[in-house]
Amino acid sequence: MGLLTAAAGTALFAALVWSVGPAEIWTGFRQIGWGLVWILFLGGLRFAARAAAWSLCVEPPHTLGFGDAFNAVVCGDALGNATPLGPLVGEPAKIACVRGRLPGAVALTALAIENVIYTLSVAAMIAAGGIALLSIGGAGLRGGRVDLPLRVREFSEVAIAAIMVLFAAALWVMWRRPAIIGTLFPAARAGGSRIGKLRAMEQQVLTFASRRRRVVVPVVALEVAFHALGVAEKHLTLWLILGSPPALLTSFIVETTDRLITVGFKFVPFQPGVGEAGTGLITHLLGLGAATGVTVSIVRKARMGIWFLIGTALLVRRGLTARRVLEDAELNG
Repeated sequence: MGLLTAAAGTALFAALVWSVGPAEIWTGFRQIGWGLVWILFLGGLRFAARAAAWSLCVEPPHTLGFGDAFNAVVCGDALGNATPLGPLVGEPAKIACVRGRLPGAVALTALAIENVIYTLSVAAMIAAGGIALLSIGGAGLRGGRVDLPLRVREFSEVAIAAIMVLFAAALWVMWRRPAIIGTLFPAARAGGSRIGKLRAMEQQVLTFASRRRRVVVPVVALEVAFHALGVAEKHLTLWLILGSPPALLTSFIVETTDRLITVGFKFVPFQPGVGEAGTGLITHLLGLGAATGVTVSIVRKARMGIWFLIGTALLVRRGLTARRVLEDAELNG
């Protein structure tokens, strides 16, 4: 499946580059120049935001150092991007990286809490981008309104409605704290079983906000900072490509599109083709041209590729591979 998705994505990528124009894309990419260093720096800050959020979610008296958390997040991202399994191998890899510094159960629970808050922040980001797109029709470089195709408008409306339902369900779960796992699996009351451990983690996640009120706001702020840094990265990339700063709302909508593509195609390693197609479509609608969006996506892949190499070096140093993570009895027990 990994080979098939990679081949299909590569074919789509080649077709897009050919149709848009290789020379135009290359010209835009050359405009980045040493600005790629700042883009890499912003990418590192995004890793740092999630690492700090994970550290804050660790239950006292245990602690997780920022450096250990940062290295683990970079390693997890590298494995998650390189395989079709995505989070199924990327998240356990983070826990494997902090083994010896933190009990596995504590690290897993903290990571689960951070992932829940991160997922809700992603949903809010996508909904906000959809609302912005629908309310003003886009804000292109030349200003003015953009008439959205009917399918794009309908998709945005459905996505916003689905996210509203998601948030309503999340609020209900946090308020009522239902024993979902215990209800579905009565054996979960046996604390020594695998389901029992999952049930215990469920309770830790559901009661996190009430148990650690002082930590909730900083964690949420860090997740918001993660997305804000993503907007800053897109703003800088567009600025370098176009030669003048775009509207901030343009950068926000482009980043929202990028986040939606990442969520929808996480199983495709590095999202070749689909990332360029989606970003190219949205920049075309915003009046910036499809070539701009394709170039933005290629620059993003360059940033991902360099951080992937850093993460791979850290994984090699620890002797970790995707197979070892998936076959690890402690991580999967």
